[in-house]
Amino acid sequence: MKGTPAAATGAGEPWPRMTGEAIINPRRHPGEEVTERVVLTFAPPDYRLLCRLAQVQEPSRQIWDCRFQKGSWQGQPLTVVAPAVGAPYAVIVMENLIARGARLFLALGWCGALLPQVKMGGLVLPTTARAGEGTSRYYGREGDWARPHPGLCGKLRAQIGQAGVPWHAGPVWTTDAFYRETVDLVRHCQKEDILGIEMEMAALFAVGAFRQVPVAGLLVVSDELSSLEWRVEYRSPAFLRAREEAARLILDAAAAWSLNDA
Repeated sequence: MKGTPAAATGAGEPWPRMTGEAIINPRRHPGEEVTERVVLTFAPPDYRLLCRLAQVQEPSRQIWDCRFQKGSWQGQPLTVVAPAVGAPYAVIVMENLIARGARLFLALGWCGALLPQVKMGGLVLPTTARAGEGTSRYYGREGDWARPHPGLCGKLRAQIGQAGVPWHAGPVWTTDAFYRETVDLVRHCQKEDILGIEMEMAALFAVGAFRQVPVAGLLVVSDELSSLEWRVEYRSPAFLRAREEAARLILDAAAAWSLNDA
């Protein structure tokens, strides 16, 4: 480019190592504390469902325009947070929640099915997440994959086995680009036996590992792309039943986890 110094283009330069202290850090202000257990979700209907189940009573507050309210489940206090859509936004909210006292995150989301055996109205338990987004690289992630906390993910796996809906456990793909789920991308994921595509899990897992905070997630299959055509029925009875089941499983796991095991 004319007039641009060669050094400014970054041509041939390796990606810098994301180590050392950050210049900007989230701050904890008195009176802004949250519970140690946090349930993070991304769709307003899920937020309303979780708030109803957790019997939240206090007025909602906000972190970066993301609502949160305190409730409880099985006698354990927890905070419900939404809608933190997409990896960059979800991580900003998550970092601020950690600064305010959060020590455990369970994420409830939706995914598009990439394999024919994964159907709408089922559940996907991510055991790994392929980082197709740009956020997780800033948290020292090694390689292309990010993983949930094994103990917390195992807690979800034990409980999901008793669920009344079909479920699968395995890898998912995390993307930043909702409208770039291309034919080539779907075919590539199918070759790697990736179950579904969503927008947050890899980044949340990477931050959890970096901050040494347990993180796991559960996804409701909201649509299908395995035929290379988009099939979606957000209001189907099967989807709504799976969403209710997933919300209860997430809350059960949050209540059952001992923070001393973190």
